[in-house]
Amino acid sequence: MNKKVLTMVAVLSVFTLFGCNNRNDSSALGAPQVASLKPMQQSYRGTLPCADCEGIETSLFLEASGSWVMNQHYLGKNVSLATYGQWARTADRLVLTQSNGEKHYYLPKDDSLVMLNKQGNPIHSAMNYSLKAVDLELPVTPMTMKGEYSYLADAAIFKDCASGKVYPVDSDAKLQEYYLSVRDKHTLPVLLQFDAHFTRQPAPDSDTFQNVLVSDGKAEFFPGKTCQR
Repeated sequence: MNKKVLTMVAVLSVFTLFGCNNRNDSSALGAPQVASLKPMQQSYRGTLPCADCEGIETSLFLEASGSWVMNQHYLGKNVSLATYGQWARTADRLVLTQSNGEKHYYLPKDDSLVMLNKQGNPIHSAMNYSLKAVDLELPVTPMTMKGEYSYLADAAIFKDCASGKVYPVDSDAKLQEYYLSVRDKHTLPVLLQFDAHFTRQPAPDSDTFQNVLVSDGKAEFFPGKTCQR
């Protein structure tokens, strides 16, 4: 990453979350009541119930810009899955909208997030549905992502189709060569589907950090295609 990234994507906001974020979700819970909301932690972890395994070790990472990443490790099965999307706050709930449109609801309570059911209502059970606030690193579990990739002046960016957000992409010679071999010289972005994960890197000309995408190897470009077609 260098100064040239600034010509392609604005530096993402500082990784400090405030619950007074004005993005409200009303599609499933009705119009939220306006309220002063306390600052939120950035990352949470807990082991949630699982119907056919020993439990789901779940880590959730929230960013001030409104994005989130969740890593779930299925205990006893040695399987890990990562998902991502956009978060929003109502007066009393955290709403996670996954990249495929699926919604998940949590109730902020002290230093925890309590998982709610698919309708955003409490789950009445003696089992644990809480994620506790902790300090964690972003997961390296690959996620399949689709978006428009551009590489110019030694800097690569990726516009995610699901959220519309733009992320810098860590330097990857193979991915860059692949892009240059398939793109039309008159067309800058090319639709890309690849496996990737987020990492934190210093933002250019700033003392803050930003999320950067790292390719995990599996990638396919679709020349002539965009997020809209």
